[in-house]
Amino acid sequence: MIAEISRKTTANKKRVLFLVHRKELIDQIKNTFEFVGVDTNYVQFAMVQTIVRNLDKTLTPDLIITDESHHGLAASYQKIYDYFSDVRRLGFTATPVRLNGDGLGGINDILIEGVSVEWLIENERLAPYDYYAPKLMQQENLKIGHLKEFTKQSIDKELESHKAIYGDVIKHYLKLAEGEQAIAYCHSLDSSLKTAQAFNDAGITAKHIDAKTNKKERDDTIQAFRDKEIKVLCNVDLIGEGFDVPDCSTVIMLRPTKSLSLYIQQSMRGMRYKPNKRSIIIDHVANVNTFGLPDMSRQWTLNAKKKVKYDIETPVKTCIQCFGTYAGIDRKCPYCGHEQPIEVKETVYEEVDQDLEKVDKFEMKLNFKTAEECSSLKELQELAKEKNYKKGWAWVQAKRLGIR
Repeated sequence: MIAEISRKTTANKKRVLFLVHRKELIDQIKNTFEFVGVDTNYVQFAMVQTIVRNLDKTLTPDLIITDESHHGLAASYQKIYDYFSDVRRLGFTATPVRLNGDGLGGINDILIEGVSVEWLIENERLAPYDYYAPKLMQQENLKIGHLKEFTKQSIDKELESHKAIYGDVIKHYLKLAEGEQAIAYCHSLDSSLKTAQAFNDAGITAKHIDAKTNKKERDDTIQAFRDKEIKVLCNVDLIGEGFDVPDCSTVIMLRPTKSLSLYIQQSMRGMRYKPNKRSIIIDHVANVNTFGLPDMSRQWTLNAKKKVKYDIETPVKTCIQCFGTYAGIDRKCPYCGHEQPIEVKETVYEEVDQDLEKVDKFEMKLNFKTAEECSSLKELQELAKEKNYKKGWAWVQAKRLGIR
């Protein structure tokens, strides 16, 4: 879609400024543009940081296209947008939400949604998937930092205190995806290195790469992964947006997150379409309990979310009764009122070695079973769809309950 828009623009001798946030994406994008027939003489491919440093030397474009535009509220992007304030802009993203949950209204005035992930799977544009996760998310001891994301230190404490988690990862890879190309998302450099070593010790070729890996080694590693010489590629948030490995079928999630954007980018990384391919998502940290399945319907908006103040290092609790997750020190669950028992620290890891179970759409789709439990028209519509109610039922219930 981006390439076709650029082809039509350059065919009229109009200039396109194409912004990316990582240099690794430029060669990949150039190849796609050339394949589609874009006149690249009229396209400037550039990293945001490069343009910011050279605004006065940059030719004025007729169109600015921003790839992965959920980054666009950053100060560097806005300097470019302000400098070329009269130039039309298009932003593209699979996740129109910032890492902190805010919408993108600060830099966009229109949100155009494409077809749903469910449609893309049904129409063979994305691969179908099987999702495996533990039943209960163990996040009681994780902390929220100032970026409203789990802190590295608290994840270290929970995931690396017991070496059993690495054996668990190997066991489930062999059980669910043996021989498949897999990307493992880890939460820290040390964790990624240890995970790669664990796979290699088990006779499964694996390698770690990170942002500081020199370009030649990183390019050689990724090519070896594409050539299936490496089975498992371990990283820390490096392989995500725009990483083009169509034959990668498996994602191993070893990094808890509170970011919907990050969750979608990582969980769907193995869903690039290929005939007869089925992606396997192995979620060892139960992110699915927080966000639902990758293809569930979501309501996107340009508006900022309602601000919630978090104290640095606020503990996060998961109710063992209703699985509701909340920040705070209260033992009483705000969702169901269940009084959380005081847990002995040594029991935190009891479920680390349990078998992961397949998560079905029906199981994850709804957290409400009656109209009275719904808080929006969209939820009523989802309930109607699951219950096979007649068309119009949701609207009648919304009017009855005073829901908009």
